[in-house]
Amino acid sequence: MSMLGGLTLAAGLVLGAGPAAAADTPPAEFGTDWHDPLTAAPPVATPHTKSCQVTLAEAQFRDYTPYKGSYAPPKGCGHRWSKVVLRLDGKVKGRQYDRLGYLHVGGVEVLRTSTPEPSVDGIAWNVEKDVTRYSDTFRAAQPVEMLIGNTVDDTYTGVIDVKVTLTFYAAEGRTAPAATPDKVLPLDTAQVTTPRNAERVVAEVYATGSGGGCEEFWYLAVPDPAAYSCKAPAGPNREVQIRVDGQLAGIAAPFPTVWTGGWSNPFLWYVVPAPRAFDVKPVEYDLTPYAALLNDGRPHQVEVSVAGVPAGQAGWSTPTNLLIWQDKGSKVVTGGLTRHDETAPVNSTTYKPGSPELRLDASSSHRLTTAGYLNTSHGRVTTTVARSVSADSVHRWTEGENTDALKGSWHDDQSVTTSGRGPAVTARDNRTYAMDGTTTIGTDGRLRTVISLGDRADALTLRGARPTVFSHLDDTYQGDASWTMNVPREQRHAVGTSAERYRLYGSDGCYDRSLKTAQGTLTEDVRHC
Repeated sequence: MSMLGGLTLAAGLVLGAGPAAAADTPPAEFGTDWHDPLTAAPPVATPHTKSCQVTLAEAQFRDYTPYKGSYAPPKGCGHRWSKVVLRLDGKVKGRQYDRLGYLHVGGVEVLRTSTPEPSVDGIAWNVEKDVTRYSDTFRAAQPVEMLIGNTVDDTYTGVIDVKVTLTFYAAEGRTAPAATPDKVLPLDTAQVTTPRNAERVVAEVYATGSGGGCEEFWYLAVPDPAAYSCKAPAGPNREVQIRVDGQLAGIAAPFPTVWTGGWSNPFLWYVVPAPRAFDVKPVEYDLTPYAALLNDGRPHQVEVSVAGVPAGQAGWSTPTNLLIWQDKGSKVVTGGLTRHDETAPVNSTTYKPGSPELRLDASSSHRLTTAGYLNTSHGRVTTTVARSVSADSVHRWTEGENTDALKGSWHDDQSVTTSGRGPAVTARDNRTYAMDGTTTIGTDGRLRTVISLGDRADALTLRGARPTVFSHLDDTYQGDASWTMNVPREQRHAVGTSAERYRLYGSDGCYDRSLKTAQGTLTEDVRHC
């Protein structure tokens, strides 16, 4: 997975020689081994209660054949849990590309992930995820399907070996069961029929641009007449949209995920991956204003699409789950959609040809507000969802794309207000994604990439005018790596540094961890809180 006119690399093909060095004395260049991949993100917090573990999947992926198995609920931890944690443990060695994978339980997507690129000597890594929200799915026996599509041959030798477990934490003592959706429905057909007493509906979409084509680097696409290897009429502007019976019901900015072979330079990501690369977070839409429509007992169309993708072009995956909370005091909840206000989408691109540099300035914006009411067993409840998305980017490159640079930011702001009895409750979620990277190929054949990535979010919940919950997230990655192209492996002399700092603080406390690496060794691991 790469950029710069389709240039692709496998980890084992670009390695230097020599053993891995100790963290306090980084080697002069990459060798045949390096530190196991890790991130600065916090582990999943768990309660001190009885736990039970179940193995979901255990497989070796050599091709594109899915693993298929079965799941049975745990015994001895009850059926309503305070926390459910998924853990993937993986290992791979040899030569291999980064690969994309999914895990389904009862058709529900519970994990979307990608893999690190391995060393010759082999690496191991793990991913933890809080999957408590899928408790409804886990309460019954279910089929399991998992796939990390892979190719193994004489050149690409890395077999991806994984084990996935679920750990259930009992609700006992003062630890209450988690408040989770009553139903989780996979959106695996064109139509869906929901329970008739839904009082809250949320859709989650695991949207990823992938597959090795241009949509993997959608943020670099340019329209005609610009001369560049990836083309799209809308340029780099993308928006993930959801519709209910044909009406636009939600908009979102896609996250600019960078996989571990991205930007033509796997040396950037060998130890520290880009944010979200191992744990793809879904886009969420609050569809509660449409709950009354969905509650009529009939099948409805709920469709997801990505605006800006050229007609007929593949490259996006959008598996979707519907999370439904039911009114236990009513068999049927009635109501209506009262508001649907949408601004005209703005999509602007300006191409500036020149020598030696060509440039594309792009921007987009869109707003959507929906509202609806429900007659619940505890009174009439009105939900208003206001969301705005915008993007700005500057793409600079030279003829032949020996220099390729992008500076971009994406904003996704949402406000959900619920009013009925008592003060109105408003949940605000403001997200910003940032990318600033440059790849150059010198006259000596040396490829260098310098890049920074940001995943930032501010969340605030108000009860009336009084703040009750707040948080601030800043996950920032920085990397600088280079290697010599078109020479034997031992002459590539790859070097690279990377750093990640993950800061999360708010009403629940503080977490702050920073990592630094050099030539594949971990040189700093500091916790600041």
